[in-house]
Amino acid sequence: MSQGNAKLGFSTFLLYGLSFFLLWEWLRPVEVLTDTGYFGAFLGFTIIALLLAFINIPFIIRFFIKGFYILFFIHSIYYEGSLFQPVWLTTFFKELVTNFSLVWKGQFLELTDAYRTLLFFILLWLMVYLIRYWLIKRKKMLIFFFMTIVFITVLDTFTPYEANGAIVRSVIVGFLVMGILTLHRLIEKEMLHKTVLLTRKWLIPLSIMVAGSVMIGYAVPKAGPIWPDPVPYIQSYNSESGLREGGISRRAGYGTDDSNLGGPFLGDETVVFRAEVDERHYWKVETKDMYTGKGWVVSNNNLTVDFSGEPVSMLSFAETVPYEERASIVYNELEYPHIQYPHGLIEIKTEDPFWYRMDVLTQKIIPLQNLEPNTPESYTVHYQKPSFQVEALKNSSAARNDREYETIKNIYTQLPANLPARIRELALEITMDAETVFDKVQAIERYFQANSYVYDQQNVAVPEAGQDYVEQFLFETKRGYCDNFSTSMAVLLRTLDIPSRWVKGYTSGEYIRTLESGKRVYEVTNNNAHSWVEVYFPEIGWVPFEPTRGFSNNVAFQLNTSSEVTTNTDDREAIAHTRENRQMEDSDAESSSSSIANYFSLQNSHYNLFLKWGFTLFVLVLIPFLFRKKWLPIYTIYLFKFRKKDEIFPRAFMLLLKQLDRFGLGRKQGQTLREYAKYIDSIFKGKEMQRLTEQYERYFYRATLKEGVWLEAKEDWETLLRKTRA
Repeated sequence: MSQGNAKLGFSTFLLYGLSFFLLWEWLRPVEVLTDTGYFGAFLGFTIIALLLAFINIPFIIRFFIKGFYILFFIHSIYYEGSLFQPVWLTTFFKELVTNFSLVWKGQFLELTDAYRTLLFFILLWLMVYLIRYWLIKRKKMLIFFFMTIVFITVLDTFTPYEANGAIVRSVIVGFLVMGILTLHRLIEKEMLHKTVLLTRKWLIPLSIMVAGSVMIGYAVPKAGPIWPDPVPYIQSYNSESGLREGGISRRAGYGTDDSNLGGPFLGDETVVFRAEVDERHYWKVETKDMYTGKGWVVSNNNLTVDFSGEPVSMLSFAETVPYEERASIVYNELEYPHIQYPHGLIEIKTEDPFWYRMDVLTQKIIPLQNLEPNTPESYTVHYQKPSFQVEALKNSSAARNDREYETIKNIYTQLPANLPARIRELALEITMDAETVFDKVQAIERYFQANSYVYDQQNVAVPEAGQDYVEQFLFETKRGYCDNFSTSMAVLLRTLDIPSRWVKGYTSGEYIRTLESGKRVYEVTNNNAHSWVEVYFPEIGWVPFEPTRGFSNNVAFQLNTSSEVTTNTDDREAIAHTRENRQMEDSDAESSSSSIANYFSLQNSHYNLFLKWGFTLFVLVLIPFLFRKKWLPIYTIYLFKFRKKDEIFPRAFMLLLKQLDRFGLGRKQGQTLREYAKYIDSIFKGKEMQRLTEQYERYFYRATLKEGVWLEAKEDWETLLRKTRA
């Protein structure tokens, strides 16, 4: 333990402990508002980093301990095999290179999960360093405390995060930290001798004062809010203006008639169902196969399958596709006569006996009791979460005389006879550099993200008589919601003879809370009604894709990590693009936030350029600045290493004082230079500072320098600078 820590003892340890709880308040919302898992590992890393900082073991040892912890965690989650085998390290390094390229291109939404985890660990590492610097070295924390309060209050106002307890905890910890820091400053300023009695006399009244203040604040009556909650006003503003100006009658939600798409609609926050899930996913209701030029209908096919509790034959994907079994519980609020389910459904379970009738073509499932449609109050859906391999998708091809594929192709490549030719021409232009079907699908999916298409629910045109719905969106308006994007992608794919179908359902909804079982509760409203695309790959099955701007795919694409498989950068970008990540927006009906998200889209070239250079400046400027105490002393020694003139001594002495101040040992107000020198030597266990101060005072009061003073003082000066790097 360093001299400073040893001197302050228990109070310093308490300061580190309280700083952990203050940092924890920054991490709690991440667990609630995102899909971040293994949260205990991040808390463990924070505890280890603070403990190593308190013990103050050498920097290089701290670096290797924390680095090993990060690599061990990333390996255990994302890779297989032994930690000490070089295969996974090679794969991880290649993935880092690919992600650096994505960062440089401004494609931040396409970063892989392993790279995101690494960045989160680095962020925690930097925050621990900053907390130690502010609290332990500078002995100031007002700015950090203020930022913490602002952070949690903003989240409490504009997100589902409940911050009542967080605010109380932060106030308690903040006042305790400020009280302990005041004690430390008094000890250094007054040169007091630190004793257990002095610490006790300070901490006991401080604890009583903070506890009493909190109890009084909790007990006294509290006035209601002065201003109304701004969130409902912001969310309803566009809807109200739409009612006034356009008289829009359509509202968000699931509907059965999709034959005439287009036109604006209003949001509807009516709750459809609540779900308990292990992880967020889309909810499918039905698919449609026939595009008419105005919308979607179902071809004349009345083939149905009845089943009860046995596994469902959904034919979502082939048995060779790797998967993990999951289960989600649905609690219906509206009595819609259908079952909503995840991709890969295998079984439906209810407490009361139900039969189910599934339309083979649309895959819509109707629950039945006594041969009549009836909606169960709750049910559990068991499903297989697929992990689609990019290599398999790229190599997917139909065998010769594959009747199943030919049947699917005949149904799901249908297009109206009068489809405008320029739609196919656009599809060919988009995919001109793509080699495989998967590459073509990815290229079309990315096309809507990289061009000037805007997500909007209000200013959406209706096709005129004789005008194609997709043609109007692709070439004229370039403005619409999920139906515009998904229909356009499906039609573009069909012009290339790639089987695709239009899918309707719901997004994952809004997070409510986490249960003791670990499942998360989501609330799905009419606002969450959504549509997307599924593409058929021979020997693999139906694979979902998400073209709508502001949304991300809800299935994972994996790269084969075997050392025998090699992939290029395009492969990795394909994985990163479609890897499951948190949706930027949860519903089609949040028009105001969607417009803002699109306006500031990361695909905007100017914004990308700004982020690109901003990241570069962060690496080249901010990181060296944060670690300046480590490299600046060596740099200063190098600057003066070959100088021999005595006139350099005063300047060198002043630079030493500045470095000591950066180290947290600055000269106190009213402290003489000799007192300060004795204090520094007591910290570093030497006499270097007193000898240098004696030489400087001789120069200061006599205005002359003794011949050879720099050569005499140089060794002491370098020794002190090196000690400040500890």
